[in-house]
Amino acid sequence: MGLRLKFNLVLVLVFGAGMSVSAYVSHRLLDTNAKQETLRSAGLMMEAALSVRGYTVKQVKPLLESQLEQVFLPQTVPAYAATEIFGNLRTKYPDFIYKEATLNPTNPRDRAVDWESDLVQKFRGDANAKELSGERETPTGRMLYIARPITISDPACLACHSTPSAAPASMIQIYGENNGFGWKHMETIGAQVVSVPMSVPLADAQRTFNTFMLSLGGIFLATFIVLNAMLSLLILRPISSMSEAADRISTGDFNLPEFPVHGGDEIAVLGSSFNRMRRSLQKAIKLIEG
Repeated sequence: MGLRLKFNLVLVLVFGAGMSVSAYVSHRLLDTNAKQETLRSAGLMMEAALSVRGYTVKQVKPLLESQLEQVFLPQTVPAYAATEIFGNLRTKYPDFIYKEATLNPTNPRDRAVDWESDLVQKFRGDANAKELSGERETPTGRMLYIARPITISDPACLACHSTPSAAPASMIQIYGENNGFGWKHMETIGAQVVSVPMSVPLADAQRTFNTFMLSLGGIFLATFIVLNAMLSLLILRPISSMSEAADRISTGDFNLPEFPVHGGDEIAVLGSSFNRMRRSLQKAIKLIEG
């Protein structure tokens, strides 16, 4: 195995190990950053929904109180307002979902599906749980969700959700008397759930990862070429010249110039020693022949 092959083998192994470690660390870091970015987007949507709910309670509902005596206006319900606004958002961003998932909702569109029901049950089982988050696979790709409990902390809500007889007749006419009743004070009846797609940040992270690895591969290739050129110019060529000269001298051929010595590195020292040995050998042979 030649010196060049040994050198390149070690070089490839070192760079291969370095690229493997770099790929692992950078991929995990970029994936984590993508999740954090998605989590921030989901958190922003959740806070926006809470703002809409607060706005509806404080500013919209008081203006329509007089009309509520004759007709039920779902626009005064915070959950309805938040759901409608984010429903409009979905016309442009269909993968961004906001839902007030409820086990026994007044409006059937708010009924919790299986995985949402599991979240509600977790909140019902742990009164200290204020937020849950995680990932799930969907037909459109990975989604990240944030969920917060919906708890009946305001007794005024029970005016519409305790029994059908206590609810406004206008509400019964719209939604009927089979759903959305039997709620109790301080009961967790559902969860606000925001789902945000991870496809875009993950795709950005993958592009960044690919660019990084290509750049790292380009640096390795350039380094490989430069080091091999230096190896040939500074080490292999001088050693080959000395080896050829040694072969000729071993046969008694001294009709060749001395090895050129430049600088003070190890190859130059070796060249000086070689020249000195050549002169000593030539003198010794002359003495023997004389």
